[in-house]
Amino acid sequence: MHSTIDDVRTLLLRATEPLPPTTTAPEWQLIVAALIGITVIVVLITWLKLHPFISLMIGGLVTGLAAGMSATQTITSFSTGFGNTMAGVGVLVALGAIFGKLLADSGGADRIVDTLIARSSVQSLPWVMAFVGALIGLPMFFEVGLVLLVPVIILVARRSGLPLMRIAIPTLAGLSAMHGLVPPHPGPLAAIDLVQADLGTTLLFGFIVAIPTVIIAGPVFSRLAARWVKVPVPALYVTAEDRGEDVEHKPRPSFGAALFSILLPVVLMLVASIADIVAPASTDVWAVVVDFLGKPVIALLIAVIVGMFVLGRGGRMGLRQVADSVGSALPPIAGILLIVGAGGGFKQVLVDSTIGAVIAEAISGFGGSLAVVLFLAWLVAVLIRVATGSATVATITAAGILQPLVADLDMSTGAASLLVLAIGSGSVFLSHVNDAGFWLIKEYFGLTIGQTLKSWTVMECIISIVGLAGVLAISPFVG
Repeated sequence: MHSTIDDVRTLLLRATEPLPPTTTAPEWQLIVAALIGITVIVVLITWLKLHPFISLMIGGLVTGLAAGMSATQTITSFSTGFGNTMAGVGVLVALGAIFGKLLADSGGADRIVDTLIARSSVQSLPWVMAFVGALIGLPMFFEVGLVLLVPVIILVARRSGLPLMRIAIPTLAGLSAMHGLVPPHPGPLAAIDLVQADLGTTLLFGFIVAIPTVIIAGPVFSRLAARWVKVPVPALYVTAEDRGEDVEHKPRPSFGAALFSILLPVVLMLVASIADIVAPASTDVWAVVVDFLGKPVIALLIAVIVGMFVLGRGGRMGLRQVADSVGSALPPIAGILLIVGAGGGFKQVLVDSTIGAVIAEAISGFGGSLAVVLFLAWLVAVLIRVATGSATVATITAAGILQPLVADLDMSTGAASLLVLAIGSGSVFLSHVNDAGFWLIKEYFGLTIGQTLKSWTVMECIISIVGLAGVLAISPFVG
């Protein structure tokens, strides 16, 4: 069984190899094709009110054909992206929805939310949620952290009376900043390996940059986002307390039991990441077991199974009640799963049409001082991210492109770590319709495309720009 780092290195090698000649169209045609595809999707959804799933399929087909791909290549590319996304993100969303429903139906979410609200003032809640998001996001993939925290976000917003964006944006900022800037996420780990940066130094600089980034993109920006995007709290995870029922004497899991259920997958993934760092090539039984238990899908599956017993027992739920809770969790997210899968299909068409490679090749020949190199690294990651919709692909590809430049400039360990953070900052810029995360946020919180752009997308841009500013501010002190 390969470890996480082995998987990352495999992805790294694939990402830096020349892409197959899916299309021989000129560069200008590829860029125009991407713009046309994105425009088609936005027009179909916003003007013609077509369902996003159908709109993304049409946009993907239009993009592939306009980029010079054959009809068969385009369909194959879209189907591959759809399948890969559903196999990864789709399974995580489904397991997360089941866990969230158990958390809500057992009263565990009530217990956590009531505790947070009781121990925090209304003014401090956005800051508390930013800390919670960063804590959960440290070892977890963004999608896993999101599906775990959605019920908490929704219930905190509903109970506190604060606008949804005042609670959601700080939490999402904590998750996203950690995903892009701090190892042991795959993107930063791969970039560290490529540019020969030091893991400890990168972690230190990453935390230094992440703290002001989360503050500005989270609690601070959430004030503006709440004015721009005024939406009701989604009617998800409605509990007995929300329905006005007397729950004073209703059995509920303890705060410790509910918190244990949420943190269990976090701990499993964190331990696996530490094991990969300490013994990346180990084939010992303990390493194989830890690696297996720390896989996102396995960790979340374990959380669901444990939740059935811990949360179900705490809420005095019988076997039939637990089964009903699990079964009722899936129908509401069917549309979300299809939309997220279609977003992955559209992204794959962009990747296979070599649009990202065109952008990378156009910039890879530049160099200069450390500040220039850091900005260049950020810009390369930004362009690949915008073209492909994947933060991990953007990070790994940008690191591969800039690897020769690092060798030519004979960078110090500290400078190489800053390069990793500059790339990571660029990798989260401008999430839009080709990013599965964009559709997750839109559907979970009941937003329109315009509202998602004004909240989630702007927040991602702030994380990216503030992250770059932090990197540049540190650079004069690094030899």
